[in-house]
Amino acid sequence: MIDLHCHILPGIDDGARDLDQSLVLARAAVADGITHTVATPHIHTGRFPNNLISITRAYRELCAALKAASIPLKLGMAAEIRLSEEILNMVLLNQVPYLGKWEGEKVLLLELPHSHIPPGTEQLIRWLRKQKVRPMIAHPERNKDVIRDFNKVMPLVREGCLFQVTAGAVAGHFGEPAQERAIQLLEHDLVTILATDAHHEVRRPPVLNLGREAAAKVVGEDKAWRLVLQNPGKIAATHFS
Repeated sequence: MIDLHCHILPGIDDGARDLDQSLVLARAAVADGITHTVATPHIHTGRFPNNLISITRAYRELCAALKAASIPLKLGMAAEIRLSEEILNMVLLNQVPYLGKWEGEKVLLLELPHSHIPPGTEQLIRWLRKQKVRPMIAHPERNKDVIRDFNKVMPLVREGCLFQVTAGAVAGHFGEPAQERAIQLLEHDLVTILATDAHHEVRRPPVLNLGREAAAKVVGEDKAWRLVLQNPGKIAATHFS
């Protein structure tokens, strides 16, 4: 399986605190059947001020450590970018660590605030699409606006967004409301990929298989595998070619 949302890089956000914990997460991912991971540390102004330089440094450190420890996890590098006006400059200055490509467009993993979908989100998405950038919305099933009203996701659908649902949410690990929304997104065929959004080996582990099994009960085995293998493989092909 291929995981395209994971906070495995050491010491640069609220994921792995150091290299040792990164290796613990990597071993857990491999044990779950994950062969490829794209690390997606937060870029969140005022909280996690990461950029291409800081992410690349941590990525190279972890790649070397994985090799030294003989852990068979192939690693790519992107970011989970919090919705903000600064995305405009990042795109124009070519400073975005993209998740990959989808239908000829670069894929940006876009994080909305958990509390709501801010006014102006659709306008930003339209601007991104004009730049040939396709936003992939991270964990929409956990957004409070979407939890209150499933139809809140529809304007994002109409703007052409992709959607990453958390595997643990499908399996019920984030509570019943998030699970209900995750299942609805699956039923409406709106989910592009499942991913772990792993942060910690116990509290938020890199487990994809339980979510795949839960999704299979909703959409069938073939579609569930597409969400953890074919679709993420298509997006991240540039990282692992």
